Amino acid sequence: MEIAIYGAQGIALGTYQAVHHLYPKRKIRCFLVSERGNNPLVLNGISVLELAFFSQMLSQEEKDDIEIFIATPENVMGEIEAMVRAVGFHYFVRLTSLRWAELMGYYYVCDKKYMPLSALPVGCRPSKIHMFMAKFYKDKPLTGKYSLPPWVVPIQVGASLCKERVADHLDCTGENNSDKNGNYSELTALYWIWKNCLMPEDGYEGGRHGRSGGNSVSEKQAFAVLEEYYGLSHYRRMLELSKDDELRLAGNQVDVVLPYPMPYEPDIEEHHKRYLADGDWRALLTALEELQPEYARVFPAILHQKYLYNYNIMLARKEVLNAYCSWLFPILERVEQLSEPKGWERKDRYIGYMGETLATLYFMVRGKSDKDKLNIVHTGCRFLT
Repeated sequence: MEIAIYGAQGIALGTYQAVHHLYPKRKIRCFLVSERGNNPLVLNGISVLELAFFSQMLSQEEKDDIEIFIATPENVMGEIEAMVRAVGFHYFVRLTSLRWAELMGYYYVCDKKYMPLSALPVGCRPSKIHMFMAKFYKDKPLTGKYSLPPWVVPIQVGASLCKERVADHLDCTGENNSDKNGNYSELTALYWIWKNCLMPEDGYEGGRHGRSGGNSVSEKQAFAVLEEYYGLSHYRRMLELSKDDELRLAGNQVDVVLPYPMPYEPDIEEHHKRYLADGDWRALLTALEELQPEYARVFPAILHQKYLYNYNIMLARKEVLNAYCSWLFPILERVEQLSEPKGWERKDRYIGYMGETLATLYFMVRGKSDKDKLNIVHTGCRFLT
C-alpha cells in the first residue's frame, strides 16, 4: 500500500524522514492538509495536497490502496480521522506522541545524529529527579486520566498575574520573574528553578519546594550519593522516561535529556520567522553578539539547518542546567531591552519562542564542542489530551 502523511509541520516531516529511511520500499504519495492556508506546496520534494482535492483525484479502489498516517498534534487527531473516513479512506493510523517517538527513536539510532536514551545500557545507579511541570490557570482540563511519576512537581506560571491557584508551587515565590509570563511563557518556571533550586547555596528539598524524587534509597543516602537532575515540562507535554530510563542517567553519565528534535523546511530560521518579527530577530542577534560572541558566530549555521528543540522542555544534571540558565537569561533580558516594542511594553510570548531557538543553539554547540562537551541524549515527548 502507498502512504499519505496527514500534516505539514515538524511531526509530519519527521515521519516522512523516518519512514523513507527505515522503509525505503514504501512509497509516500503525498502530504495532506485540511486547507491550504500557510502550508507549503511541497515538502522534501513531495506534494502537499488538500484532503478534499486528493479525494476527488482517486477512485474508491485507489483509496483502498492508501494508508494514511495522521502525524499532527493529538488534540486534533479525532477530527482529522472523521474527515478522512468521511471522504472514503478506510486505512489510517494515529501517530500518537508515543508512536512518533518510537519511530523517531529507530530512525535516530540508524542515523546516529541524536542518540536515544533508550539505546543506552540500563545501569544500577539511581538518580534523584526533580521535573517541574508548568501549569497556567487558563489551561484546559485534560480529558484523560494520567498518573504522574512521584518526581513530577506542578508549578503555576504567571502566578503573580492572577489570584486563581492551580498548583501548590508558584513561580512568584522566592526570586522570580513571574510578572513577565506574558512574554516568557513556561520560561518563568525555568527562571524560578534556576534562582531557587540550582544555585550552589540552594538545593531542592521536598519539605521546602515540594515532593522529593521517588527513588528506592533512603533520603539520607539520596542527598549524599545520588546524581541530581532538574528539568521542566508542560502540563500537556511530558518527557517520556521509563523506570529503566531513570537507571540510564547516572550510569551513562548523561548530562542532558531533550525531546527528539523536529525537522522544519527549509530551515528553523524560516520556521521561527512565522512567529517573530524581523526586528525581534535583529535584537536577538545583537544580544548574542554583545554577550556571547562565540555563539553568535555559529548561530547562522544553526539557523540554516532543519532541526529544532521544541517546547523549552529538558532534564539535565543540576550543574548543567544551572550553566544553561546562566547563559540563557542574560541574553533574553538584553533582547527585552533591544526589541521594539520593549519587553515590558508587550505580551506576545516572543521570548518563549526565542528560548526554543536558543536551546537549539546552546545544546547543538555544546553537544559537538571539543571542550566541555555535553553528553546529550533524547527521548519522546508525550502529549496528554
